[in-house]
Amino acid sequence: MKRFVKKMSVAFLFSALTFTIAACGAANEDVQEEQQGDNQVVEEQTVEKIRMASWSNPIAEQSNLYVAEEKGWFEEAGLEFEYIPGQGGGDAVRNIIAGNADIAFANVEAVLLALEKGEKLRVIYNIYPENVFNLVSLKENNITSIEDLRGKNVGVYSRASGTYDNLLVLLHKAGMTEDDITIVDAGVLNFGPLMNNQVAATAATDTGLFSAQLEGLGEVDVIEVKDVLNTPADVFVVTEKVFNEKQDMLLRFLQVYRDSVAYTMENPEEAAEIAVSHAIDGQNVERNLGIIHIRNQTSINEEMKEKGLGWLDLDILKEVEETYYNLGLLNERVYIETITTNELVEQLN
Repeated sequence: MKRFVKKMSVAFLFSALTFTIAACGAANEDVQEEQQGDNQVVEEQTVEKIRMASWSNPIAEQSNLYVAEEKGWFEEAGLEFEYIPGQGGGDAVRNIIAGNADIAFANVEAVLLALEKGEKLRVIYNIYPENVFNLVSLKENNITSIEDLRGKNVGVYSRASGTYDNLLVLLHKAGMTEDDITIVDAGVLNFGPLMNNQVAATAATDTGLFSAQLEGLGEVDVIEVKDVLNTPADVFVVTEKVFNEKQDMLLRFLQVYRDSVAYTMENPEEAAEIAVSHAIDGQNVERNLGIIHIRNQTSINEEMKEKGLGWLDLDILKEVEETYYNLGLLNERVYIETITTNELVEQLN
């Protein structure tokens, strides 16, 4: 009897121990599942939305961005990318100042004018280191110098765009002002007024001219603004607040952007195909390819080959500001070199 009780006790203890182990295992599984759930929540919480204000609607020349979206590079970087369109670089800068966007894709002139108004900004990446703006006229209009514009209608994309700012540079270089001409807001990438003889010339970009020539623009005279002032065409700019508070997010965005530019340089045909479903002007693959080739060339210069895509030349920006000030386009110095930094570019791979 005592041995039976002892056996029962051992059996009972074994059963109890088995139950306890099973219960602990179940509890551990519950804890693990709970921890996994928590991790998923944390992962979801680390995805940040980055809003990029642009000077235009999504167009073919920004194909590298669409490549990054198609390949999921923003998501891999923990970013949700939002493209905010505009009608010129001034729009893009105003959007970051108003808090509608985190980073602006804008021309340097728009940055200078905002700084003059007292806005606190930081220039953090050089998108296009060469000046891509020009003045285009039909051969039959015989506009071979800026002086030939006197008394005539001249188109710009908008007065918030780099076309307007660079037109003013050309006018000042010739000793003229906008009062000597009539400026017509034609719309972004719109050569219609020139082709319909509503304007004698139009301020544009290299890719805008390329597109218009594909559409039958005909023979033209072109005055390149870079021959007067080689201003970097576009930069990424943020407010000082965003720069101080969201550097990690900015670094992740810039890394994706730089990687997408490098990929597009190596794979222009693929980028041209991807642009078809993203760009409002991207339905023609061959046209996309031509524009991508142009932008690939303007996205890098000799200094960037050594220091990396996005590198900012502070001396050139200082020269641009001095020129604007001397021409009277800026009423006071803003010292753009003091708010321009390669700090983030230096951290990119």
